[in-house]
Amino acid sequence: MKIKHRELHRITSTAIIYRKQGKNIKYLITQRSLDKKAFPGQWTVPGGGLEVDDYINTPKTTKDLWYFGIEKSLRREVGEEVNLKVGQLKYLLDIVHIIPDGTPAIILSFYCPYKSGKIKMDEDSIYFAWVTLKQAKKYDLIEGIWEEIEMVDKILKGGENIKYKR
Repeated sequence: MKIKHRELHRITSTAIIYRKQGKNIKYLITQRSLDKKAFPGQWTVPGGGLEVDDYINTPKTTKDLWYFGIEKSLRREVGEEVNLKVGQLKYLLDIVHIIPDGTPAIILSFYCPYKSGKIKMDEDSIYFAWVTLKQAKKYDLIEGIWEEIEMVDKILKGGENIKYKR
């Protein structure tokens, strides 16, 4: 596989959004548009890439640095993709991926509670569903997404974060 830039990576993040409904915990999944280059038509969770505009036109946190760029980016992406506001983002894990065009990408996976909003999707997705962990298994999820949801499910039910098993 040809790598475009060996030292540069696209930084992306995803949000496993959950909401509690009685005894059940439901997770938001979305089906990717059929014209997406990577994983067309498969189901995933909201997220997207860090853009320079997520921080460049905002005051720096210190003399030289911007803090919380990923968090700001992920909240923007969730708003754009599904029109939702979410609560506190908690880090789950990181993933390294080579995009089909040869660009290396780092994906930071977070989980967070649904806070407010009514789902309205952008052009990146064609359907959405709120599903339990068991129901999620029935969807054509991008490889690894079900295991990430499983990790969050265990954490939310009082268990320890489990490591991804291969």
